[in-house]
Amino acid sequence: MIAIVGCGNPNRSDDGVGSEVLRLLSLRNIADWTPQARLFDAGTDGMSVMFAARGCRSLVVVDACRSGSEPGAVFEVPGAELEQRHVSSLNLHDFRWDHALFAGRRIFREAFPEDVTVFLIEAENLALGTTMSAAVAAAAVKVADRIEDMLRNAAQAELLTRAVEGLADAR
Repeated sequence: MIAIVGCGNPNRSDDGVGSEVLRLLSLRNIADWTPQARLFDAGTDGMSVMFAARGCRSLVVVDACRSGSEPGAVFEVPGAELEQRHVSSLNLHDFRWDHALFAGRRIFREAFPEDVTVFLIEAENLALGTTMSAAVAAAAVKVADRIEDMLRNAAQAELLTRAVEGLADAR
């Protein structure tokens, strides 16, 4: 199973890019040709990321970021480089997906995926509103294309593995 999790708030313009990538993947009917992929919209709930990943072999997280880069810039980063220990506070909204990666690995151990990829898309506008900037909307298409390629490669690898196992069993 591969969990693809979109994060962010679609009512904050470009912050909704995670949901947009999921929408694009859904329109491509990925479930028809790769039933091992599941799409989850976690919104701003970091805990949802942790529970969506439990029991999966791979996890893909998509979210907006503010790094000072050009709006629409796409960063593909191994999850291990971004996971962080959560520092307790009085605000439940402080538990983000990067904290979920750290906590999920410790809580669920071998039931938490080792293969984690995070796509971060540089936001231009995080003001209230439901319209994404053109640069971020274009980046969402690029990320959906990349994830679709990843899923196709995973499906082909799985078919190859089954074929090799079938040959071994036939001997």
